[in-house]
Amino acid sequence: MVTTIDTRPVNNAIYDTLGERWYSADDDPVALLRAESRLRNPWVAARVATTIGAEARVLDVGCGGGFLANALAREGHLVTGIDASAESLAVAARHDATGNVRYDLGDALALAYDTASFDVVCAMDFLEHVEDPARVVEEASRVLRPGGLFFFHTFNRNALAWLVVIKGVEWFVKNTPSDMHVLRLFVKPAELRAMCHRSGLEVCEFHGSAPAVFSRAFWTMLATRSVPPDLRFEFTRSPLIAYTGFARRL
Repeated sequence: MVTTIDTRPVNNAIYDTLGERWYSADDDPVALLRAESRLRNPWVAARVATTIGAEARVLDVGCGGGFLANALAREGHLVTGIDASAESLAVAARHDATGNVRYDLGDALALAYDTASFDVVCAMDFLEHVEDPARVVEEASRVLRPGGLFFFHTFNRNALAWLVVIKGVEWFVKNTPSDMHVLRLFVKPAELRAMCHRSGLEVCEFHGSAPAVFSRAFWTMLATRSVPPDLRFEFTRSPLIAYTGFARRL
C-alpha cells in the first residue's frame, strides 16, 4: 500500500485579491477573521495594558488587512504591521484611523528589525500559513525585549480541525478558495509550546477558541452561507480545533 503525502502549498495569494472585501464582505471567509478579531483584539489590548502598559512598541506579523494593528493603534500603542501582501497592507493603511501605524512589506522568517526592539509581537492566524513556523517564533523572540509578550493564534492539526476549519468553511461560507488552509501546516499545541521553549519564550496563557455554536448568528451562517455581522467567537477550555495565547520573553 502506497501512502500519498500531501505537499500542497497553502494558498496565500488570495490575500492579494480581497481589496476592500477585507472590511465589507460577508460572503467570504474573511468575515470569519473579522468575527474572530472582535474576540481577540480586546483580549490582546487588555493583556498588553496590564503587563506592558501604555505606548507599547508592537509588531503585528502577518497583519493582513490591519484588524489587530489598527485596533492596538487606537489604544495608543506604537504599532508596526508587516505582511508579504502589498495589497493587504494598502487596505490596512486606509483603515488606520490614527494614521500612525507603520506598515512594512517584509518576510516573517527574516524580520528586518533590531534585536529586542519591540515590547509585543503578534502572530494571529499566521503560523498555519508558513512552511517554517518555528522560524517565525524564533524571529519573534529575537526582536522582543526581555519580558516582552508574544501573542499567537493558530489551528490544531487533527481530523476534527480538518472537518471544521477546512471542510466546514468550504461547505458553509460562500467564495471559499481552494487551499485557503492545508492540514499539514496546522500546529499542535505541544509543538508550539516546544517552539516557544526553544526560543526563550514561556507560555503564560492558553485558550481554545471556537464560534458560539448555540447562537442564532451561527445557524444563520449555516443556512445562508454568509457570515452575519453578529457572529461571535468565544474562548473555550479545549484547544482541539483552534487556540490562542501568549508567551513571555525570558
